[in-house]
Parts: sequence; C-alpha cells; structure tokens
Amino acid sequence: MAPMKLRDLGEFGLIDTIRARAATAPGVRRGIGDDAAELELPAGERLLTSTDLLLEAVHFDFAWISPFDLGAKAVAVNLSDIAAMGGTARFLYVGLACPADAAIADLDAFIDGVLTEAGCHGAVLVGGDTCRSPGPWIISVTVEGSVPAGEAVGRDGARPGDRLLVSGTLGDSALALALWQEGSVPEPFLAARHCRPTPRLALGRELARLGLASAMIDLSDGLAADLQHILESSGVSAEVNRADLPLSSAFREHLDREPHRFDLALGGGEDYELLCSVPASRVNEALAAASRLGVPLTPIGTLLPGAAGLLLRDPDGSARPLRVRGYDHFCPVQEPAVQ
Repeated sequence: MAPMKLRDLGEFGLIDTIRARAATAPGVRRGIGDDAAELELPAGERLLTSTDLLLEAVHFDFAWISPFDLGAKAVAVNLSDIAAMGGTARFLYVGLACPADAAIADLDAFIDGVLTEAGCHGAVLVGGDTCRSPGPWIISVTVEGSVPAGEAVGRDGARPGDRLLVSGTLGDSALALALWQEGSVPEPFLAARHCRPTPRLALGRELARLGLASAMIDLSDGLAADLQHILESSGVSAEVNRADLPLSSAFREHLDREPHRFDLALGGGEDYELLCSVPASRVNEALAAASRLGVPLTPIGTLLPGAAGLLLRDPDGSARPLRVRGYDHFCPVQEPAVQ
C-alpha cells in the first residue's frame, strides 16, 4: 500500500487531526475550531507576542533535519523570544503550507515535534492555518507569553559599567550547518544544537523576576550582530573578551584544527542562547540564579560609555573593532557577519 499523502487526507482532515491532538490549559476559553482563539491571561500580566517564518531551502533542509525536529525547532526559536523578554510561554499558533504530496507520516512527525516542544515549556497550540504550497514547506509560528507588569526586559536598558553575560556555548549550531553544507556529518552534539535548540525560558524569567537583567536578547543572528542591537538601543559601546567566550569541547576540537572557525562563535547565528547585561554589583546574583537552574552563564565583557561600537579584546591584551552586519534576507550578496 502506498504511503498516505496530504491530498488523501485533505485540509480539513489535517485540521481535525491537529485539533484532536492539541492540549488545553486553564487560560484557553476557545482554541482550535472557532474563527479566533479566546484566551485569558493571569491578573496583572502583560501580553508578549512574537512571530517567525521558516522556509524550506532558506531556514532548513530536510537533508539534515527530520520533520519531528523541524516542528520542535519552529516552536523553540519563537519561545526563545519570550525568554529574552523575561516572560512565560502561554499560547502558540502554527501556519503550515506544504505540497499536496507531502507524506502524512512526515506531517504527523512535524505535529509531534510542535506539540512535544510546546508541552515541555507549558505552551498550548490554540490555532493557526494550513495551505497547499506549490513547492517548499513554509512555516509560520506565532507565540504569545506573559510577564508581570513592570518586569519585561527589553534591549534598551543597558548602562555603562554593566557586565555582559551569555548562557550556554556559542557557535555550535553554525558549525553544524557549515559542516553539512561542506558535505561532512557533524557530531551528534553539534547536530542537536542546530536541530533542537533549547529556549532558555526559566533563566530569562528568573533574571527578570529578580530584576537582574538591565537588557536582554536571544542570539539568533550571532553574538556580534545581536549584541549590536543592544548597543544601538541602549546608546552604549561594549568590549568583549575573546578568551572568555564559552565554547563547547566539540567546537574547540574543530577550532584546534581550523582556527578560522572561531568566527562562527561571533557571527554564526542560531545559538538561541540569552545575552544579557547585568549591573556589575549583581553579577554574582545572576550567576547563582543560573546555577540553581543548571544553566551555564558566563561573563564575557563590559559595557562602555559612548558610541565607539564593539571591541574584541584578544588574549595578548590588544583590542580591535568588530564591524558587524547581521543576516539580511533581502540582500542577495552577504558580507561576513564579523570583520
């Protein structure tokens, strides 16, 4: 018997399948099945909303990511935005366009990934849309969260003298992608860092709850480019210490053989770690909070007055400016992210 395709199930059959598998939560008055979701937030909380697109052959390739991991990643990268604001994940909407000959088994796996990742972080799928695509898969995810009034952390609160801290390790995801694109197979750890990023929701919430983070952002475009967003929003400069950047053992092994790979730690993108500024007097509190959660958090630099931009200080004590350019989807020729 031939594998079942989406054309055999139909759009409404797919919607019914998703609706039957979606969970519910106390704040969901109406979810999938009506013209709009009817939702409720806890008293005193503000709504956070973020949305993202993932396009086949632009953001992902089924040659190195499974449908399950794709569903999970589509959710995780959006939840990371809620983490960066210090929020709690609440509701999720997924739009999916795919070819009529897409295998039902692949769609089931994708939905499994979406629901699994959402469930791990307390988010509930409450709506979305489906459509036929003439070619590639197109995924749109919108996530809503909440944060107590007055506790949301933006990009504009950093001040001179604050220390810069980053969670996890840098460059692993970009290294995995580079290896795939070069025809190599990355180690399982590196592959997982690309295909299954971890949104740091608990850490973001704790830093916001304790009033430790003066500014915060998640690393989607790379450390240098995303740090530049904080610098521009806050009107400050920064110095980052190369020797302090947290690198995994797998990344270091490649770096020993190919020193040029270091640029991936600065500008590779898709780390989905949290970068935050913390007043110098409260750094130990932030490190202790991260330790309680079991999340590595590393001081990597200092914020400076003025608009001098971003400096990278090498182990020999010399410093050089970094010219940063984030990824631009509408620019056909890309310059290196860091120079």
